[in-house]
Amino acid sequence: MVYGIIIGPSVLKWVNPMDWSSDDKQLTQEFSRYCLAIEVMIAGVTLPKKYLLKEWVSLSMLLLPIVTLMWIISSSIIKFAFNMPFIQALAIGACLAPTDPVLANAILKGTFAENHVPLRLRNILTAESGANDGLGYPFMFLALYLMRIGGGKAIGTWFYATWAYHIILSIVIGAVSGYVARKSLRYAEYRGWVDRESFLLSSIMLALMLVGICSMIGTDDILCCLVAGNSFTWDDWFRVETEDTSLQEILVSFLSMSFFMYFGAVIPWSSYTAANMLAPWRIVVT
Repeated sequence: MVYGIIIGPSVLKWVNPMDWSSDDKQLTQEFSRYCLAIEVMIAGVTLPKKYLLKEWVSLSMLLLPIVTLMWIISSSIIKFAFNMPFIQALAIGACLAPTDPVLANAILKGTFAENHVPLRLRNILTAESGANDGLGYPFMFLALYLMRIGGGKAIGTWFYATWAYHIILSIVIGAVSGYVARKSLRYAEYRGWVDRESFLLSSIMLALMLVGICSMIGTDDILCCLVAGNSFTWDDWFRVETEDTSLQEILVSFLSMSFFMYFGAVIPWSSYTAANMLAPWRIVVT
């Protein structure tokens, strides 16, 4: 990110991502969306056989009571720091509460993680960091519905629109698409219809396809990719076949570095002085 700041329009002016699109906010959103979807898909693929089913109790504890507590604490800090209504702070806190799967790689991947972090802990953190990005939707939409609709109607809309459509539907799409992709790839590999390069990239193509499908129907693409990734390697066949290669890990590192450089280049520094609520002490506290 520091490198992106240096080469960006604020310092050396070598690169200005604002010139790449007429809507730089949309560009940032889609870039981050595809990067995150691919990384979450790879996280799902690296999980052991039937992991989400075997560890559903541990995941439920991490994703429901603990993330809820993180949401309330984050929202309370934001309310205090920025002096805003609590319901608005709840919407912002929902974006901060989920564990970042990209930053979590610092303790999940590499020599340090392999030597000091137990495999079981790495697996549960990988699954939790991937799943709670998708499960951050209910927290954010609850606050948004309460602001826009209010009352009991907001709760009803939250249940059927968020839980049924965004969460449950995305899980079903991910499980089915992962199963179909696994069976199709295994048959194609048996018949000799797929080369090694295409075989290794099959999970990436699945992630891109699911992001497109979920974008068209308006459901949760991140959670869908995690479920699809673990469904894709449900019998451990694909994971075992690709564990001797580093292509997926290299791709994750490349996407992470690319996005953070891009993010450094597009930080709107002028907003930090134009908005009174972005005083330096408030940024440090949050």
